[in-house]
Amino acid sequence: MIAALIVACEIGFWVLVLAGLSARYIAGWKRTGAVLLVATPVVDILLIAFTVIDLRSGTTAEFMHGLAAIYIGVTVAYGHRMIKWADERFAYRFAGGEKPAPAPKYGKERARREREGWYRHLMAWVVGVVLLMLMIWMVNDPSRTEALKGIPRMWGMILAIDFLISFSYTIWPKEQK
Repeated sequence: MIAALIVACEIGFWVLVLAGLSARYIAGWKRTGAVLLVATPVVDILLIAFTVIDLRSGTTAEFMHGLAAIYIGVTVAYGHRMIKWADERFAYRFAGGEKPAPAPKYGKERARREREGWYRHLMAWVVGVVLLMLMIWMVNDPSRTEALKGIPRMWGMILAIDFLISFSYTIWPKEQK
């Protein structure tokens, strides 16, 4: 059930983003577009609420419950950036806006972008781990939340690998050929 809810929330997030941008740039309804874009965090609130309700009702936690916390962390850290990315492209395509600048591929600019991406990943990890700890605390039954306890460590290893890759661009910047 939680897996389907995560998929539904991801779809809901993008439906709200596309509806907001369409309202803003295609229909010309700036206020409606803004309301739809501002409503995207509601999807996250619903996901975490349903996850906690599911766990509080006696369900034993699975990896998918932890994935809900990861999803929320990633949305908090990257959501605004994803919406800004889509907004720039919609403005260019439908409203005569400036062509979006491509991501830097070389030098210090690329290194800075990679570091900023890692900082966002760190923020996602912190938010996700806090939510996982809150879920464990709210259920208050270690036998039912065992699956949640290993997720921060696993995600932490991924974060460490991302750190090595992201900061390698600072030490060894990619040069244009």
